[in-house]
Amino acid sequence: MRTVLYNCGPMIHFDSETPLVGKQLINDNWIYSAGKAIIIDGSQIVEILDSGDAVNDFESHMGKNDSTKLYDVKNKAVIPGIIDSHSHLVWGGDRSREVRLRQQGKTYAEIANMGGGINSTVLSTRALSENALFEISKRRAMIALSNGTTHLETKSGYGLSVESEIKLLKVAKRLQLDAHTPSIDSTWLGAHAVPKNHTQESYVEELISNQLPAIAETGLARSADVFCEPGWFTLDESEYILNEAKSHGLALRMHIDEFCDGGGGELAAKLKVDTADHAHHTSETGRQALKNANVNTGFLPGTPYSMGTEWPDFNSMINTNAPWTIASDFNPNNQVLSIPFIASCLVQRCKVDPLATLAACTINPSFTTPHNSGLSHGKIAVGAIANINILQSQQWESWCLTPGHSPVDATFMAGEKVNEY
Repeated sequence: MRTVLYNCGPMIHFDSETPLVGKQLINDNWIYSAGKAIIIDGSQIVEILDSGDAVNDFESHMGKNDSTKLYDVKNKAVIPGIIDSHSHLVWGGDRSREVRLRQQGKTYAEIANMGGGINSTVLSTRALSENALFEISKRRAMIALSNGTTHLETKSGYGLSVESEIKLLKVAKRLQLDAHTPSIDSTWLGAHAVPKNHTQESYVEELISNQLPAIAETGLARSADVFCEPGWFTLDESEYILNEAKSHGLALRMHIDEFCDGGGGELAAKLKVDTADHAHHTSETGRQALKNANVNTGFLPGTPYSMGTEWPDFNSMINTNAPWTIASDFNPNNQVLSIPFIASCLVQRCKVDPLATLAACTINPSFTTPHNSGLSHGKIAVGAIANINILQSQQWESWCLTPGHSPVDATFMAGEKVNEY
């Protein structure tokens, strides 16, 4: 089956073999002028031509047992499928009451000690069946897809026991096998918090001796992550857990420096993890170490938006030529599944260039969050998987200027049209 998307408006292609940094992020060479056509064979992009040439070629074969489909884009702008490279999709319960506690001045740690926080979600999640969690998570994944997300990293971390963590990863696997949701990249986050029935020391031992080997044996997770933050998991504990995860063949990711500079940047650089996420309070020394080690900084702008705290200086990453991405961090306290909304925060509130912002959720996270097919993604290029968003506007900048609704008119995922509005 071949599909031809013709009469494309301006197209952002990001045809690069490496993450974009510095001035590369705002280079107009990544923009094709209107008039191109994208030729898709099966799930893969095989050609990008001028529309007239493409239509003449394929119309000449119509009616001759040719199964080519022609799709008129009508000069609307085209961007790659969005990659949400950090989310917590699978959990149950409701922590909405915590918003008032934060307004009353309670800290994240204080709310946890009052019975809220991660352990509150753990209790609710453990009580739900795998099927119930799947239905909840599928609805969330479909919301993400309606906003242009075609690939989504999701973590466990709301089970905090062998059985419950495996249950969450099984749900993620079922989502991965569902043709109507974004493709999934799964991460084990057993080191998210210490459950009520453990001490810090006993839970770290539980992670190393029981949980990690069981998770690795299932093959349900590609990566391991640790919430490395003062009050959660120390630098030494994080290093221990991640080194053990690496020995089991898992790729490495980290949560660092969300609430303060806890030294996570330096540790992430030392371990050469794929991505060090949050990093909102990482010191200049830590940021330099991450850059030197070629470790991606994964900003999660929805978290300070939801928590009412300040955004970091995103433009400093452009000025220092450091690799960076943005992602949703969808979780019980930050229920944002729209990357275009996250992008609006950067563009309309933090004065980040919309092209750089788009690169931070397409081509750049494609290197930290690879596609399950082994094909490149996050770009519109020959050989890449055909994950493509057609916007409602003829201007590509519109992708991040509709924070209250989706800017997407139609989405193609692995060459199949999965959404049209």
